[in-house]
Amino acid sequence: MRRTKPLRIALSALLVAGVSAGFVPASAGAATPADQKAPASGSMLAAMQRDFGLTKSQAEARLSAEKKATSVEGRARRAAGSSYGGAWFTPESGRLTVAVTDRNKAAAVRSTGAEAKLVKYSAPQLDAAKERIDALKAPKGVASWHVDPASNRIVIETLAGRQGDNDVRHFLAQAREAGPVTVERTAHAPRTLAAGTVGGDPYYTGNVRCSIGFSVNGGFVTAGHCSGVGAAVNGWDGSYIGNFQGSSFPDNDYAWVNVGSGWWTVPVVLGWGTVPDQLVRGSAEAPIGASICRSGSTSHWHCGNVLAKNETVNYSQGAVHEMTKTNVCAEPGDSGGSFISGDQAQGVTSGGWGDCTGGGETWYQPINEILNRYSLTLTTA
Repeated sequence: MRRTKPLRIALSALLVAGVSAGFVPASAGAATPADQKAPASGSMLAAMQRDFGLTKSQAEARLSAEKKATSVEGRARRAAGSSYGGAWFTPESGRLTVAVTDRNKAAAVRSTGAEAKLVKYSAPQLDAAKERIDALKAPKGVASWHVDPASNRIVIETLAGRQGDNDVRHFLAQAREAGPVTVERTAHAPRTLAAGTVGGDPYYTGNVRCSIGFSVNGGFVTAGHCSGVGAAVNGWDGSYIGNFQGSSFPDNDYAWVNVGSGWWTVPVVLGWGTVPDQLVRGSAEAPIGASICRSGSTSHWHCGNVLAKNETVNYSQGAVHEMTKTNVCAEPGDSGGSFISGDQAQGVTSGGWGDCTGGGETWYQPINEILNRYSLTLTTA
């Protein structure tokens, strides 16, 4: 739904711009005492009902269970100690499962409210194996790889029809020497989601259109592949916003842009006229299996699940590490846009495959990594 110009001006200002501390205009979805206690805004619930086929009460129950799982995960990890093998949320049961290598730690994990599963490899062992695979040069026939705590292995996705390529076979042989590996096939090669300039959406740099992620002190975060340090950024209306102050791609896919010239920052993720805007209240990391929604300037607002964390994605430009995989759809121009779970910021859109007509998968770079890398503070309500 295309906004009229006056509304575009108001919402663009809300997205990248400062209001005085603690104040959010009503048009940005200002919180009331009632929705401070709600598991999510009406926009999040409406999108979950649409994308998951849930009723409103089912969506509320799922978000409540995910919020509990997020809070339990830290306690369960501490209880597992050095035997911790990863964790994941199961929507059907509404429970968090924690893998442990020491049978004696299972009871301590269960006492936190999580399920426990006995496995062979700890998370540090799997992460170390993945780092050894990260050091290999991946051929184009390899799409991605990540640690899967549920299977207690490293899952490598190869492109269908390329498994017999000599370079793919060589890579897989080296990967198996690095640690426990499972190979799966995918028909889709990952791609970044920047787009050539078209009229009317969030920001432009050169002839590229991308999407704003989250407001931070002094600016906003977005995807690194959208441009490099020093590049000028203009808003949807062509007015100057600021410049890329930091950018990394490939290896990483994150960047941040300073804002000025009448733009300021507020804790808002846009609903693009189809759902109300969403306030951002923190950046607690959602577990594997949790629901998550994405806002972008091309395909607007869509929801799905977290499928994997710490995945290495092998784009044509090079490998990008420590990404989170989702089954949320995205399209060119959505790059850099917001991934949010409930009212918690999760990351910025990097790339994927498919579209929002036929579906697909999309990766994001986790927000907390970006904040730590550039010493930024997330703007919150």
